[in-house]
Amino acid sequence: MNKIAFITGASSGIGKATALKLANDGYDFIICGRRAEKLAELTNSLGEKVKAISLIFDVRDREGVQKSISSLPEEWKNISVLVNNAGNAHGLSSIDTGNLDDWDAMIDGNIKGLLYVSKAIIPYMIKNKKGHIINISSIAGKQTYANGAVYCASKKGVEAISEGMRLDLTQYGIKITNVAPGAVSTEFSEVRFKGDKEKAAKVYEGYEPLLAEDIADFISYALTVPERVTIADVTIYAKAQAAPTTIYKS
Repeated sequence: MNKIAFITGASSGIGKATALKLANDGYDFIICGRRAEKLAELTNSLGEKVKAISLIFDVRDREGVQKSISSLPEEWKNISVLVNNAGNAHGLSSIDTGNLDDWDAMIDGNIKGLLYVSKAIIPYMIKNKKGHIINISSIAGKQTYANGAVYCASKKGVEAISEGMRLDLTQYGIKITNVAPGAVSTEFSEVRFKGDKEKAAKVYEGYEPLLAEDIADFISYALTVPERVTIADVTIYAKAQAAPTTIYKS
């Protein structure tokens, strides 16, 4: 088999774009998500070039994550790359008006879900004395913005986990890369605004946002640098973006 990449949140956006990009780089895939039909479409499209299987689970479901990963055939447990991409923003409101369910969804998905998946896969990498974990954070993890305190906190958590993973796992030959994208045109804003497509579209009006493919291109690059190199942390902005909430629109 080729090297195996395990990608969470692969049914759309950055996860899907990463799978398509790495397929061209010759990786086989374990793609994960909640939407079976979307994963089936991606699996079929990847199947012509590389081997691909899908796992249906919600990263917030600790038992489901463990059961799905432990049930992989032995030859599929030789995972070289883990892309922790699954996660979302829910709502945009101040602390005093925030929705507790939204807070739980962000903390459970963005932090605990990342940990659940990593915990299940890291032992295979330690056994092989090699591997590469790529955690998708956000510029929200670099700078807190108004009405996004809990989302920003969850992404700051990803930043801290990436640093901790590097401290704990470098001794085993495992690389850790933290990626903090700026404004990327995906389903992100539509989820944040509870399916309000018009409101979501306005987020990207008046400038050219990043595309999911731009982040996938960087991930591909990070995986192809010489073995002696680790790209520890990178922030990727759209050209028109100068800070998390500073975007120059026409």
